[in-house]
Amino acid sequence: MTDLSALSPVPPGARDAVLKFFFGPMDCGKSTLALQMNYNHSRQGRRGLVLTKHDRSGGPQVTSRIGLGLEAIEVEDSLDLVALVTGHDSIDYLICDEACFYTVPQIEQLADLVDDHGVDVYAFGLASDFRSVMFPAAQRLFELADEVCRLQVEVLCWCGRPGLLNGRIVGGEVVRTGEQVVIGDTDRSPVRYQVLCRRHHRSGLLGEGTA
Repeated sequence: MTDLSALSPVPPGARDAVLKFFFGPMDCGKSTLALQMNYNHSRQGRRGLVLTKHDRSGGPQVTSRIGLGLEAIEVEDSLDLVALVTGHDSIDYLICDEACFYTVPQIEQLADLVDDHGVDVYAFGLASDFRSVMFPAAQRLFELADEVCRLQVEVLCWCGRPGLLNGRIVGGEVVRTGEQVVIGDTDRSPVRYQVLCRRHHRSGLLGEGTA
């Protein structure tokens, strides 16, 4: 009789590989979910790689704000993801954190890995930047992914409405211009980010005591 317990190995060729994109604003648990999914797949005996780019820690690792972390492969712009995966023995899945910062050709490579090599790809990242403009890589993931999932962990704006957008705060004010990618976090550093509802992202109001 086939063992169908939670720890039973997944039979090879049981289904087609998938490309899934999980997105949401900062603080919604994307990296936490990425780490959990890697744990779930690896405990089933599947072989995977964990990738990231511009993690908040500044190093090649996936870290979450609740204290979890894992060493990862840093995705440089020149990295060929197909060559990376095929250079390893029997990779079943990829965890791609901060995928919004990958290049568009690298997103195409992720699709190639799914379609041509049977590798499951689970990508995590922001949809839009501090101006509420979509990252090119995120846009391509929306176009190519088999499933696109908005994370359901609720993040609130200071006003209590759902936080949907990431505001870049410099000198206590929301800024609208600058490089698309500037690494920061939600602390009180000179360049930081704050999750805002649409109304307050557009108006630039940060709430009493937050400016």
